[in-house]
Amino acid sequence: MNLFRFLHYFCWMQNTKDYQSAFLNYLETFSKVRDPKNLYEPIHYILNLGGKRLRPVLTLMSADIFNCDYNKALDAALSIEVFHNFSLVHDDIMDAAPLRRGQQTVHEKWDTNTGILSGDAMLIMAYQLFENYEPDIFQALAKLFSKTALEVCEGQQYDVDFETREDVTIPEYLKMIEYKTAVLVGAAMKMGAIVAKASEKDQNGIYEFGRLLGVAFQLQDDYLDAFGNPETFGKQVGGDIIENKKTFLYLKALDFLGASEKLQLEQLFSVNLKDNQEKIETVKQFFIASGSAKATQNEIENYTKQAFSVLETLSISEEKKMQLQQFGNALMTRKV
Repeated sequence: MNLFRFLHYFCWMQNTKDYQSAFLNYLETFSKVRDPKNLYEPIHYILNLGGKRLRPVLTLMSADIFNCDYNKALDAALSIEVFHNFSLVHDDIMDAAPLRRGQQTVHEKWDTNTGILSGDAMLIMAYQLFENYEPDIFQALAKLFSKTALEVCEGQQYDVDFETREDVTIPEYLKMIEYKTAVLVGAAMKMGAIVAKASEKDQNGIYEFGRLLGVAFQLQDDYLDAFGNPETFGKQVGGDIIENKKTFLYLKALDFLGASEKLQLEQLFSVNLKDNQEKIETVKQFFIASGSAKATQNEIENYTKQAFSVLETLSISEEKKMQLQQFGNALMTRKV
């Protein structure tokens, strides 16, 4: 890395820390417990469990990129984070998940009815945050938010449907992760541009950058779930294999394998075992030997390059384009 790139990287790292710090301070003032406590304590709990805070940071970064004081985008950033966590509370109920970020899920710590009601309240609170903006910005944010929220629900339904389907295709899987994950990344970035009053062309461009990066992010997550380092990944490696999830890795392997090996892999994904270590290692070998692991890495790189190509259409300086590219590169080379 030459000095010029190093300085840009250093500035990007410092800016990201500034965004995170500003957001966490604002979150602290928002997530106060009030009566009725059984409604608001679970909300405070889930919002303070940590996480990457990727989406709100992107909203603040986007506002800054388009020459706006990023503090003006804090309500939009908080709205995205509240909505994201609302979706996690309901996802955990649907999946009967005992843990979230290493801690008890809301429905386990309280109960299912509390999880549903607190989640519903979070969705309403996410919308309320837009009321702090002037009418034109409020309308643009609410319109984008409604479209995105519905797409996330559609993505979640596709994911549920795939659990009982044996004919899931790769285009269907990519559409599912686009709706379930990537559109929220795109929306987070577009919200920052809306608050900054960027042109419609730039708003749509930064949305597309975020959407493409969001697909790459989820594919990277799938890859790390199988091949990540257990000490740095932050959750159980091989979790998708244990749960028989039809990820890009799995679907690509089915495409590449011969009939006999394909049948073996399908059989492995039709059983639930008490000791899954041998299953995980066998499946990973199928992913490597078939070329699926390499194909997944190539697809991550492809979506990342597509995202970077969108940067050329934005009306921002080369320095800011480099800042966004540094962020994308850091996201795609992460180990967690």
